[in-house]
Amino acid sequence: MRRKYWTPILLMLLALSCTQAPDAPKSVSAHSLLPDTVELRAGDVVFRRGDGFTSQVVLFADREGNYSHAGIVVDSCGVKLIVHAVPGEPDFEGDPDRVKADRPERFFSTEFTSIGEVCRPADSAVAARAAQTAWRAYQRHTLFDHDYDDSDTTRLYCTELVAFAYRQAGVDLAEGRGHHINLPTMQQDCLFPSDIYQSDFLKSVANF
Repeated sequence: MRRKYWTPILLMLLALSCTQAPDAPKSVSAHSLLPDTVELRAGDVVFRRGDGFTSQVVLFADREGNYSHAGIVVDSCGVKLIVHAVPGEPDFEGDPDRVKADRPERFFSTEFTSIGEVCRPADSAVAARAAQTAWRAYQRHTLFDHDYDDSDTTRLYCTELVAFAYRQAGVDLAEGRGHHINLPTMQQDCLFPSDIYQSDFLKSVANF
């Protein structure tokens, strides 16, 4: 795996970002950036970039990337939802950080998003299997992985969820890419959004 080593100061910021309060909404008139003309399909991998502290830390660390968060589209009885592992977006008081299934309008809401993109896998059968794996992770109420530990899939962070779903379907989206966390309390590899965005298996179908 090609590894990129961060500075200790940056790593401390990333660790602290998981304990920050959620990014404040931009305005009371938040709306979705997803164009009405975009028809999502099960297995589509979606990316977004926010303006909050956590997003800025990820973007500062991931110099090759334009996005700070990723998810995967699923089809629930004809309704398209985006499954994603995210901290700081509770649905109710006491809601833990976990894998969620949100409507696309919420995922791409200007409350959380400044730009977004939809990428489509090359094989629809593989995409469907990956979407099913992601949906099961949601149904299990899988918690968010604050340790960013790729070796343990009982908890998942955003890119780990997408990569895991596709790996279970037989495709490695990371293709050997990755980052290495080098902290006194954390020594392991992890994936950033750019590590899966660069996959040859994905093709951009919409950016906005």
